[in-house]
Parts: sequence; C-alpha cells; structure tokens
Amino acid sequence: MYNKRVIGNDKEQLVAAYLKERGYEILCSNYFCRTGELDLIAKDGNYLVFIEVKFRSNIKNGYPEEAITRRKMHSMIKTANQYLLRHGLSFDTPCRFDVVVVLGDTIKVYQNAFSIEEGYLF
Repeated sequence: MYNKRVIGNDKEQLVAAYLKERGYEILCSNYFCRTGELDLIAKDGNYLVFIEVKFRSNIKNGYPEEAITRRKMHSMIKTANQYLLRHGLSFDTPCRFDVVVVLGDTIKVYQNAFSIEEGYLF
C-alpha cells in the first residue's frame, strides 16, 4: 500500500542519518506549530538550520526542488520564527534554511537555499 506520510517519514529519517554523517546535530524532526511545519531542525557549526526535505522517486511529476515555492519558504520562515520564540532564542541567532532533495536514491543538499531577504538561490 502506498502511503505518502510513511514514505515521507522514511525519507526524512534517511536524510537525518545522511546529515548526521556530515556533522549536523539533529535537534528536532517534524516540528509543528500554527504557522506550519519544519521537517528537521539541526545545528551545523554555529548555525541553527531549518531543513525542508523533498522526495520524488522519478521526475515524472517534476524535480523535488520545484516543490519549494515562495509560499513554502514564507511558511518555513514564519515557523522558524515561532521556533526561536518558543525556545527563547534571539532573532540574532545565526540561522539558515537548507533544502534536501531525494530523487530516487540520490540525495542533494542545498545549504542556505534561500534567505528571508533573497528568495530563491538554487
């Protein structure tokens, strides 16, 4: 049976393990609040990293990167702000937004994929 939620959770766990191998410290997965959801939150060096994971088994429905719309970026930014507030962190905390795409068996990390000011950088 095809269940998008189960597959999504499996891919997020795969990505979390992949990032751990590359030095990220995973702090949280599937962070929800009223403004949205963040797949993973991690530390990478001095940065607090908010991570979106996108998976496609093939490109029939487009590349996974294409699913990161301005609306999604706006939701991630608002949700990241809520995370900072709830955890008593300053808005001066060094943060970035990474996007990790999984296409078939290939994983690609876009570090600092977008910022609050710049929009798309891929």
